[in-house]
Amino acid sequence: MNITFCGAAGTTTGSQHLIEVNGSRILLDCGLYQGRRDETYDRNRNFLYNPEEVDAVVLSHAHIDHSGNLPNLTKNGFQGNVYSTFATRDLCQIMLSDSARIQTQDTKWLNKRRKKKGLPELEPIYSELDAEACLRQFVNIGYDRAIPIADGVTLRLVDAGHILGSAQVILDIKEGGQKKRLLFSGDVGRGNNELLRDPVATDDVDVLLMESTYGAREHELPTQANHLIRDILNRALKKNGKVIIPSFAVERTQQLIYVLHELTEKKEIPEVPIYVDSPLAVNATEIFRIHPECFNEEVYDFLFEKRNPFGFENLNMVRKVSESKKLNDRDEPAIIISASGMCEAGRILHHLRNSIEDEKNTILFVGYCAEQTLGWKIREGWDEVPILGDKYKVRANVEILDSFSGHADHSELLEYFGEMGGAKKDIFLVHGEPEQSKNLAGALQDRHKGNVAVAEWKTQVEV
Repeated sequence: MNITFCGAAGTTTGSQHLIEVNGSRILLDCGLYQGRRDETYDRNRNFLYNPEEVDAVVLSHAHIDHSGNLPNLTKNGFQGNVYSTFATRDLCQIMLSDSARIQTQDTKWLNKRRKKKGLPELEPIYSELDAEACLRQFVNIGYDRAIPIADGVTLRLVDAGHILGSAQVILDIKEGGQKKRLLFSGDVGRGNNELLRDPVATDDVDVLLMESTYGAREHELPTQANHLIRDILNRALKKNGKVIIPSFAVERTQQLIYVLHELTEKKEIPEVPIYVDSPLAVNATEIFRIHPECFNEEVYDFLFEKRNPFGFENLNMVRKVSESKKLNDRDEPAIIISASGMCEAGRILHHLRNSIEDEKNTILFVGYCAEQTLGWKIREGWDEVPILGDKYKVRANVEILDSFSGHADHSELLEYFGEMGGAKKDIFLVHGEPEQSKNLAGALQDRHKGNVAVAEWKTQVEV
């Protein structure tokens, strides 16, 4: 069996790992790489393998860095099945289409600049039609259902506890008279999530491809720190201002809605209007409602007792641009949840522009922001930040709460590894910046006798 690391090796984006066994080629994930613009365009457009020769894709979850290049793969000749959970397929339906729209908008903006420089025009990597077409190749399976996908290869998906429908990929392989179990972790959740079940411990693992996003970092807060968001909101709303929450459209927003529902029902926060102002987040929330199989026991019971954990009287879902603009004219206290989480695009930019210079307002961050993004600059305490081409003073109160993170940290990854059974003879760390992966590799080597290596982009290994 050969494994080629075609993405998310030495970085956290563009997850793609090609397995060659018994004459078949199986691709684990097909995500978009995100980095410097020119490098990003080239890496995403051109594959390290021939898409026509790939027999099957197994998708761990719907995040764009794991699923976002599937339309390009099918556009370039891949004709096999894409295996995923039901929830992952439904999320991909809205997220891949959204990705295509963003690419089209970005390409139009770039081409205006390229035209002035006399450079040839670029084309989006794929269109909305390409995104829709690739969905026809999805084959959905439930958790813990074994299905043969190639000669001598049986697939099983188990819960990863990261986002709705996220899975760890188990491949049971018979090759040359030997049996091996390969586990691809996908992205590992923290456990004790407000909505989701904990990651499932897997037995008899021989070969492990394991994420290392936070391989050198500990989260400051545990999950289920609802008393902290309660206290922040109560302090903020006493000022009669707005609370602006930049949030990722999938998972983070739905966690917030559920927590706010609980706090409102228990009368632990004032009953002010709460707005979810992101069409993608609104659509994603609708998908959450129809996938109870992904929820932990508490939310599962809540769903059947009260019908809708993601809807309550003072919650308002905003789709139209005109409705979004009206929020900026409101003087009354309100909570506004809007994408994107890193404040790099979307309606959140308009809310920040209209709110950031007013001392009575609060900006609450509940997720990770990469360096040099607008969200990072605000979190880091910059006195003045650029928003939509203009500079604005940061006078609003800024609060940071990382208990909503969807990624396991250093200790949680070690706990996940420790609960996993099997010899784990060959371990390859993927989906992490070099420092993060190297740190986790050292910790694993102190605890385990198997081979532990940090995966390198474009490198093939034989196991």
